[in-house]
Amino acid sequence: MTAPRPADAPSEDLSRLAALHGVATSYSPSPDRTVAASATAVTLTLAALGVDASTPGAVRAALAAREREQAERLLPPTLVGWGGSPPAALAALPEGSRLRIETEQGETRASAEQLPPGVHRLTATAPDGRTADAHLIIAPPRLPTPTGRSYGLLVQLYSLLSRRSWGMGDLGDLAELAGWAGRSLGVGFVQVNPLHAAVPGAPTDPSPYRPSSRRFPDPVHLRVEDVPEAAYTEDPERLRALLERSGRLRAAVLEKGALIDRDAVWELKREALELLCAVPLGPGRRAAYCDFLAEQGQALEDHATWCALAEVHGSDWHRWPTGLRDPRSADTTRARNGLMDRVDFWSRLAWLTDTQLTAAQRAGREAGMPVGIVHDLAVGVHPGGADAWAQQEYFAAGMSVGAPPDAFNARGQDWGLPPWRPDRLAESGYAPFRELLRALFRYAGALRIDHVMGLFRLWWVPQGHPPTQGTYVRYDAEAMLAVLVLEASRAGALVIGEDLGTVEPGVREALRERGVLGTSVLWFERDWDGDGRPLPPESWRADCLATATTHDLPSTAARLTGEHVELRDSLGLLTRPLAEERAEAAADTAEWLSLLSELGLLHGTGGGTDTSSEEAEIQAVHRFLLRTPARMVGVWLPDGVGDRRPQNLPGTWDQYPNWRLPIADAQGRPVTLEDLAASPRLHALTEVLRDVGT
Repeated sequence: MTAPRPADAPSEDLSRLAALHGVATSYSPSPDRTVAASATAVTLTLAALGVDASTPGAVRAALAAREREQAERLLPPTLVGWGGSPPAALAALPEGSRLRIETEQGETRASAEQLPPGVHRLTATAPDGRTADAHLIIAPPRLPTPTGRSYGLLVQLYSLLSRRSWGMGDLGDLAELAGWAGRSLGVGFVQVNPLHAAVPGAPTDPSPYRPSSRRFPDPVHLRVEDVPEAAYTEDPERLRALLERSGRLRAAVLEKGALIDRDAVWELKREALELLCAVPLGPGRRAAYCDFLAEQGQALEDHATWCALAEVHGSDWHRWPTGLRDPRSADTTRARNGLMDRVDFWSRLAWLTDTQLTAAQRAGREAGMPVGIVHDLAVGVHPGGADAWAQQEYFAAGMSVGAPPDAFNARGQDWGLPPWRPDRLAESGYAPFRELLRALFRYAGALRIDHVMGLFRLWWVPQGHPPTQGTYVRYDAEAMLAVLVLEASRAGALVIGEDLGTVEPGVREALRERGVLGTSVLWFERDWDGDGRPLPPESWRADCLATATTHDLPSTAARLTGEHVELRDSLGLLTRPLAEERAEAAADTAEWLSLLSELGLLHGTGGGTDTSSEEAEIQAVHRFLLRTPARMVGVWLPDGVGDRRPQNLPGTWDQYPNWRLPIADAQGRPVTLEDLAASPRLHALTEVLRDVGT
């Protein structure tokens, strides 16, 4: 079924122009329904791509220019070859064309056959004298399939407090968790939330999915005492006083029911890190720091400069003095030179954080984990943050990423994240994406890509317009995947795509072809093309991470008891009567429990109490996951102690303490890392999973 065309539907010429630039003029929220985009949305999206479509005459002129450009162009700006095979586009060159290829390894070749993996520079010269320069990405055909099966723990790092953390979980806690879980539980990986640098300033947005920078980590995660210079500070009394204050922050969360206060934690850590960064580095440490500066180059200088300028002018670069809004301006150069001490401070923090992230990954691998730490890549960055300032030529001005209206959200979504321009990415050989992945793979055994469908297309929403007035913009998925496979293979890392929700046809197949694992969540795995009943384990896909829940969903205990419905009702989030929601949730759970019972999986703790029955059901859920062929099985760490509360409740802002809750037991009492290590309930659950490889 096609919905009625809006009054301002795109004209035929505008539709043709949009198609040539990868801008959709319609979308399908369901297989049987197509909705036309508005001409306004298409026109504004084209404008963000540098195309004037404001009048019929401008559309005709832009269309003619684009068609002429494509007819005359020898090659697109970026080409892709898999496994050493030359790109198909080269076959379309005029007969007799000559090639000159400068490889990433420094060789010069006249043929695209059997090129080594890398991003090379290609120049083609046609017999008539026309030339074209292009980036040539050569990637392995696919990422290797994980050897064997493994299970792991999923956790939001800030929620994992130990008796040593400063009011929120840190990288010392992550290393301890990895070392303990790998050795004592046989865990193969630990997956954490994005640890990207947040936008500074109080109150800081607590969501890890709207960072200032995805290229550099947030120093709020540092374990201060693990920085070697902590032993040599000239003011040990001040450091001890900060430690005492951090103890009070920790006690407030663990013993007094306080929420995690990221801003308060950072205030203390920043003061402590100022003390530590005043300590001169020893020769070996200085050499390591200089190596890091050289490796990170311009990207780190830009990031540290933005941080230093934000201390003076605020955290939204759009509000800075005009001359400072351009990272390459003379004004910015003068300001950076005048703030060199602060630029060095922020550079040092990036290095220290990188060092502790690397140590956490090493702790996991030394503990026997085949994967180690799985890091999370957010969809985008804050429009006022460091990456949007430093790389603004790659971002679409006046646009935001979101999602179109669907059966679950009639208004659509606007995530407030500026999208990358696909044309600028292609012109650069996908340099920003390559640099981003390279930075994350420094310390990741695997990378989870949030909303992996964004490698194919993103819903662009013009600023000042509702999400319903957006449209899809297509990216070169082959090039994006080639970069991803190239960088992951170089790092020896796995890639997991979060492919939940509405996924256009062909996306999962394309990801699987390149060795990118998907994500399967138990409660969503039903026979949607048949009777709609729970999908039996043998029918699940193998190339995935299988879990019972995620950070955006109810905990397994809450879903089994129906408490997630009561929570949403108490916050006014239900769109139907409470009784109707309760009945549907209960029926859904009953169907799954019936299947678990049929398969003989409902056994475990015994005892007959509600708590032990619920615990047995959680164990049964994970036994079911083991019955699937999934190569990786993830356990939401709070499920190990019966936590009822979701870490994030979509659709809420200040009504619910998103991203600020510590892991807690079934009674809501915070559970420390030390408590987890001694928890009979967690040990019983992980014992269920110890035979994951069998």
